[in-house]
Amino acid sequence: MYKIATLNKISPAGLNRLSNDYSFVDDPADANGIIVRSQKMHDMEFGKDLMAIARAGAGVNNIPIDRCSEQGIVVFNAPGANANAVKELVMAGLLMSARNIPEAIKWTQGLDKDVMAQAEKGKKQFAGRELEGKVIGVIGLGAIGVMVANTCKNFHMKVIGYDPYINLTSAHALSHKIPVMNDLAAMLPRCDYVTIHVPVNDSTKGMIDSRRIGQMKEGAVLLNFARDGLVNEKALIEALDEGKLSRYVTDFPTDAIANHNRVINTPHLGASTQEAEEHCAIMAAEELMDYLENGNIQNSVNYPTCTMGRLDPEAVARVCIMNKNIPTMLNKITTVFSDLNINIRDLTNKSKGDYAYNLVDVDGDIDSEVLDAVFQIEGIIRARIIRNKR
Repeated sequence: MYKIATLNKISPAGLNRLSNDYSFVDDPADANGIIVRSQKMHDMEFGKDLMAIARAGAGVNNIPIDRCSEQGIVVFNAPGANANAVKELVMAGLLMSARNIPEAIKWTQGLDKDVMAQAEKGKKQFAGRELEGKVIGVIGLGAIGVMVANTCKNFHMKVIGYDPYINLTSAHALSHKIPVMNDLAAMLPRCDYVTIHVPVNDSTKGMIDSRRIGQMKEGAVLLNFARDGLVNEKALIEALDEGKLSRYVTDFPTDAIANHNRVINTPHLGASTQEAEEHCAIMAAEELMDYLENGNIQNSVNYPTCTMGRLDPEAVARVCIMNKNIPTMLNKITTVFSDLNINIRDLTNKSKGDYAYNLVDVDGDIDSEVLDAVFQIEGIIRARIIRNKR
């Protein structure tokens, strides 16, 4: 029986995926797995039996990734599960900025008599522009960026993509009519709109700074529905005040921009739909189950993708081993099995940064002796045995 703890309210659509092999516990310290949304976990002490944390969403800045990696705790996220919800909000942001909708609504709500006549008389001040034919640059072509780019193309906008690290899945999903550039400096001057869809990390934090804003077209609109921290606020405010940027549309309001008259703020609504919450919870639950039951890792932010499907009915057990990514580790691990006269039926080994992961399907009897021997190897972080159910 696997013990699961939930932090925040998790959609029943995901929790209902868990089989009768799972029970819920109130104390995360007693859990084998945790499903979380936004609760901050950096100060949380983890129990010795915790094997995985599944984030029902894409961002994982609320989880202490480095500490989890060192303790052999796999951290999963749910990339793409909320992509449609975010894409729709981005399109709403585009339309709000193009047609001056927030200002028009606020002004109309202030009318108290002869509303129709006043509306007809005053509507000229909110005249906007159409999206058709305008150029939009999409920075980051992951699941959300691709959906935004394709939808903008369907709005008959001229779309330019930028992503030097685009993966095969995204490349296939992106409309073949959308060009992809690898030089921001060449793309930005062409764009009436620029929308950002990249994660926050050391290479992207503050990436939209005074230099990048200076490369943009005069009066361009910048949209950020990806993450706070991607845009340098000082440079942004200067550009808005000077008219270099006509608008900033964001899902991440801060003290500095919440009341700026050229900023359209939404209160982090990107994934706030019933459908997105359900999709994220389902993906998180399924990732967690596949890891706990089969040892497979998919969509982890700290350990490599490594899968071998369900355990072969003819195999006795699967041994799951985490280790530091250092030379000769695989040879040392297989030597343990050889020395104990245990036949390896199948094996896979993958690495990611400083860490590696091994799945070893074996024949014959196997017990804690193999784990004892594995832990004698320097650099081993965690190991466990999944026995075949017969």
